Amino acid sequence: MTKGFEDKLGQGGYGSVFKGKLRSGNLVAIKVLNKSKANGQDFMNEVATIGRIHHVNVVQLIGFCAEGSKQALVYDFMPNGSLDKFIFPDRDNSTFLGWDQIYEIAFGVARGMEYLHRGCDMQILHFDIKPHNILLDENFIPKVSDFGLAKLYPVDDSIVSLTAVQGTLGIYGSRIVLQKHWGTQVRYTSRLGYMTSLIKVRTKLMVLINATEGEKKTLKKMIIVALWCIQMKPINRPSMRNVLEMLEGPIELLQMPPKSFFWSRGDVN
Repeated sequence: MTKGFEDKLGQGGYGSVFKGKLRSGNLVAIKVLNKSKANGQDFMNEVATIGRIHHVNVVQLIGFCAEGSKQALVYDFMPNGSLDKFIFPDRDNSTFLGWDQIYEIAFGVARGMEYLHRGCDMQILHFDIKPHNILLDENFIPKVSDFGLAKLYPVDDSIVSLTAVQGTLGIYGSRIVLQKHWGTQVRYTSRLGYMTSLIKVRTKLMVLINATEGEKKTLKKMIIVALWCIQMKPINRPSMRNVLEMLEGPIELLQMPPKSFFWSRGDVN
């Protein structure tokens, strides 16, 4: 299946990922957890959460294996790897995504997150959304992945204790200082953390690119949506459903968010 685990796709604190092939001929990605994860918490989290998910923008769990301290998860193989290699390219990968692709990826991840929050019988909170955990298939359709830190909550639960939060806090940091419990809106800022990364890298290149008017509108729309989602007051942040509506609708109907120390109106205009 893995040819002796020769084809390594990557590794992290959780373990290593290898490329494999099923008897049917389908390619798969096999995540083998480190022995330090032998208590099985990350493994059980991932199986319990992603095992109940079926959505075009969430990576599909094909199967799993647990034998003693050896634990592995089997997923569909994503030919284009993770999003981070495209927005933070190195010398070996000089491929840049176009603005239309960036928009479609942002919109796809938003759809996946909306499904996790409201489309299942339980709320599934990821807690570790970042470019590295967004996988791209052969058509660059984004798939939310890595549910090792995910938590399940009742759909009517609007308060999440800070003690549940782990992983890549990123933009969450300022909220940790200001309050001990997070409302429902707070979780959305993680998703926009990755979208802000997209915008930052591409914006630096705009002086070198002859952007069309349509591309400039796309950039401005994404910036406005991102600014709404990092508002300091939870009440000012949109739900993920509203994020989808803003990304899908015309920019002329978007209102500018209240000013904050993160930005000024001149930065957007």
